[in-house]
Amino acid sequence: MPVRDFALICLIAAGGGLGVTLLGLLGLRGLRNRSLSVALAAMSVVTIAGMAAGTVGVSQAMLLSSHDLTVVMVVCAVSAVLAIGVAMMLGRPVVADVRALRGTARALGGGPPPPAPPRQVSAVAELAELGRELERAGVQLAESRARERAVEHARRELIAWISHDLRTPLAGLRAMAEALEDGLPEDPARYHRRIRTEVDRLSGMVDDLFELSRIQAGALKLSPTRVSLYDLVADAMAGTEELARSRSVRMEGEDMVAVPVRVDGREMSRALTNLLVNAIRHTPSDGTVAVGVRTAADEVVVSVTDACGGIPEEDLPRVFDTGWRGTHARTPSPAGGAGLGLAIVRGIVEAHAGRVAVANTGTGCRFEVRLPAG
Repeated sequence: MPVRDFALICLIAAGGGLGVTLLGLLGLRGLRNRSLSVALAAMSVVTIAGMAAGTVGVSQAMLLSSHDLTVVMVVCAVSAVLAIGVAMMLGRPVVADVRALRGTARALGGGPPPPAPPRQVSAVAELAELGRELERAGVQLAESRARERAVEHARRELIAWISHDLRTPLAGLRAMAEALEDGLPEDPARYHRRIRTEVDRLSGMVDDLFELSRIQAGALKLSPTRVSLYDLVADAMAGTEELARSRSVRMEGEDMVAVPVRVDGREMSRALTNLLVNAIRHTPSDGTVAVGVRTAADEVVVSVTDACGGIPEEDLPRVFDTGWRGTHARTPSPAGGAGLGLAIVRGIVEAHAGRVAVANTGTGCRFEVRLPAG
C-alpha cells in the first residue's frame, strides 16, 4: 500500500473517531451523577461509536459498493450491541461491590448497618482490597468507640464519687470553722487538728486525681534507672509503718530477694505505697500484711497479701477500675481515699511494661505486680 494511501486512511479513521468521541465525552459530562452501570454502558457506546465512525469513513473513502458498505455497517452495529451487553454484564458485579462498600462506609459513619450479603469474591481486585480495609477500619473503630464509652462511663462514675467524697469533708470543715468563729469549742486545738486532717485528706485526693489524669492522658514522664526492687519495697514498708501501727496491723516480709529492675524509682515507690496502704486499710486489727519479692522466668514479682476476707469473684475484674472501692468486705474506711489508688497502681505498672493482678487467697487478697527483669 502506498504511503500516501496509508496516511489518508489513518487520517480519515482518526478524524471520524475523534469527532464522535468528542461528542460522546460531552454527553458523558451529563452522566456524572448517574448510576455506574449507566456510565459504563455510555462509555461502551462512545468507544464503539468512535470506532464505527472511523470504519465507515474509511469504507466510503475506499469507494466500496453500497452492498459492501451496508455489510460493514451491519457488522459494526452487531459488534456494538454485543459489546454493550458484555459491558453491562461485567458492570453488574462491580456495581454490586460499590453498593456494598457504600453500605460499609455508611455504617462506619454511624449510620444503620447494611444487610449482610453472602460472602463472595469481588469482581475487581482493588475493590476487594478496599472492602477488606474498610472491614479492618470498622473493627478498629468499633474497638475505639467501646474504649471511648468505657472511659466516658468511668469519668462519670469518678465525678459522682469525687463529688460525694468532697461533700462530706467540706461540710465538716465548714461546721468546724463556724463553731470556731462563734467561740463554741471548749478545745479549739482539737478542732484545728481535725481541720488539718481533713485538709490533708483533700490534698491527697487532689494529688491522686492529678496523677491519674497524667496517666490517662499519656503524659506520665518516666526516668527509669537500674535500682534494687528490694530497696523500693523496703522503703514503701517503712513509709507505711506508722499507718500499720495505728491500725494494729503487722507487716511481714517473706521471700524477699534483692533483684535489679529498671524503673522510675519515684513512680514505682508510689505504686508500691498505694498497694501497701490499700492492704493495711482493709486488714482488720491484729491482722497481717505479707510482702514478698521473687523472680519468675524473665519477670520480677512483688506480692502483697492482706487479710481483708476476700473480694467477690464478680468484682475481681473491676478492682483496678477508676473509683472502685468495693463492697462488703472492702467497704472504704472513713480515712480512705476516692478509690483511685489501685487505678494509679495499674497505670504506673503498665507504663513500665508490666502488669498487675489480684486473686483471692481464702483469708484475703493477693496483689501481684510483675515487672520485666532488669
